[in-house]
Amino acid sequence: MALAACSGKDAAPVEGDMALGAPEGAKVTVVEYASVTCSGCAAWNEQVWPQFKAKYVDNDKVRFVFREFPTPPADVAVAGFLVARCAGEDKYFHVIDQIMRSLPEMHSGTPPRDILLRTARDAGLSEAQFQTCVADPAAVAAMEQRIKAAQGLGVTGTPTFMINGEIVRDSSLDGLSQRIDSLLAAK
Repeated sequence: MALAACSGKDAAPVEGDMALGAPEGAKVTVVEYASVTCSGCAAWNEQVWPQFKAKYVDNDKVRFVFREFPTPPADVAVAGFLVARCAGEDKYFHVIDQIMRSLPEMHSGTPPRDILLRTARDAGLSEAQFQTCVADPAAVAAMEQRIKAAQGLGVTGTPTFMINGEIVRDSSLDGLSQRIDSLLAAK
């Protein structure tokens, strides 16, 4: 995996990045490290993401990169991320959204496997494809490499946001906008 220093306008891409919005090399790159089993990530996804996406991503003002950082139960998070990847790039973000929106159901006792299988089926995968997907040793190894890369950049939990390689503590729309807008306005 090629991993360059993550700073400035050239917030370095990492193998396996899933991105929306502006193309690579954009003036502003926002990276979110998140987990599908993280309640705080799910809350951001539901409460902030739609406005953030409309303000910056849908109009290509920023490049938004989602990086997987599994949190407990890590096996469920890893399986969820693998299902999203197996669904394909065009369905990846939809699958992530579905799993995050299912967290209350998971917390109320629905077995995680049932939720993940339902999500996989909704994305067009059969049960056999689901089984193959979540048990793929190469995909699990690639996930482990992405986790190590995140840890090497100082990520310790989720959600963590970086704007042009710098960790931003305020993940509210106002907090992110303050930093993004100043970078967009800079020459």
